[in-house]
Amino acid sequence: MAAKERVTLVVFSGELDKALAAFNIAIGAASMGMEVSMFFTFWGLNVIKRNEGGIKSKGIMRRMLNFMNRGGSKRLHLSRFRMLGMGTWMMKQLMKDVNFPQLEELMAMAKGMGVKFIACTTSMGMMGISKEAFIPEVDSFAGVATYLADAKEGKVNLFI
Repeated sequence: MAAKERVTLVVFSGELDKALAAFNIAIGAASMGMEVSMFFTFWGLNVIKRNEGGIKSKGIMRRMLNFMNRGGSKRLHLSRFRMLGMGTWMMKQLMKDVNFPQLEELMAMAKGMGVKFIACTTSMGMMGISKEAFIPEVDSFAGVATYLADAKEGKVNLFI
C-alpha cells in the first residue's frame, strides 16, 4: 500500500481571513485523502488559543504581550478593512449569508478529518505561552525540526 501524500501548512498569521484560507486548504487536502499537518507559529498561535480566560505569563513584557494579544478564534481580526471591528463583523455576516462555515466550524471539520494541529514550542517559549492556553484539539507541541521532518515528506508545503 502506497503512503499517503502529505500536506504541511505553516500558519504564521493570526488574522481571520488567512486562518480561514489555511483551514479551507487543509480541509480540501484532507478530503482528497492527503495527510495534513498545520504548524502554528508566532501570531498563528492565536488561532488555536482558547477563547476564554487570560494567559498567565512570567515577566512584565510577556504579561503585557499576552494581555494585548489574547488570541482565540473568536477574537481574530481581518488583515485588511478592519474598520475598528466593523470589517470583521461584516465578513462574518457575509459568510453567514452564503452558508460559509465560521472559523470554529472549519476547525472542527479539519479535526474530524484527521488534520493535525501542532503548536510551535519555540514561539510559545519566547512569548511566554503555556500549553494550558491552547484548545484541547492541539495534537502536539513541537519545534521547527518536527515541522521540517513533515515538510520534507510533503508533496505540498504552504506558508500562510
